[in-house]
Amino acid sequence: MFSPRDAGLERGWPGRIERDQVIQLAAQTLQSYFSGGGKAREHAEFALDDVVLRPPVLHPPSVRNFEGLEFRFSNPASIYGPEDEIPYPEETEGLLYGLQTAAVIGAKGAIGGFTIMNDWRARDLTPAKDTDFATSIGPVVVTPDEVGNGMVVRVNGEEAELRSLSDSAHSWDEIVARAAQNTRLMPGDLIGAGKAGSKRLLRPGDVIELEVEGIGVLRNAVTASRA
Repeated sequence: MFSPRDAGLERGWPGRIERDQVIQLAAQTLQSYFSGGGKAREHAEFALDDVVLRPPVLHPPSVRNFEGLEFRFSNPASIYGPEDEIPYPEETEGLLYGLQTAAVIGAKGAIGGFTIMNDWRARDLTPAKDTDFATSIGPVVVTPDEVGNGMVVRVNGEEAELRSLSDSAHSWDEIVARAAQNTRLMPGDLIGAGKAGSKRLLRPGDVIELEVEGIGVLRNAVTASRA
């Protein structure tokens, strides 16, 4: 999802990136694009430098965060995109980042693509509130064949963590099957998977960059408080 700079579009438009251009697609949301079979007419073209990338799915039907084959839900109303500022949650001294690769569900419960997810967590809040305040995703959604293996975290420009996608003990087929057990997956559902989050405590002013080979860099700064 993208919008031209200074256009003031909260949701933005679906688009396809080709080199240094973004091509607008005739769909309301990424969910509707997937529901339509992954095809849409193409409209205007914009220079990549002249647009703002939005959360690929602004209002996902659900957000699941997996560790192994167990998961918990996060708040689909607290989605942030690339370069968005993350308000430091009230009543916590335990803010952590969480590097995950996330599958975006497309049509008929299948994986439509992959993006990066930061599973922010306030570890000293109750389990009902520790992930309620923010989940950031982006910068783009790519097809499964485009995702590489390398993953890196940078905090304030310094490398803090290295991972590999191949370290996962479970396949995406297993994870999606577990998510779909006794329920129905909807287009736009987000399924994040990764190891437990970092133990490095974050403070207002910190800048977190999560990079996954083939997808790009999801960058967010932590601000002092919610406006």
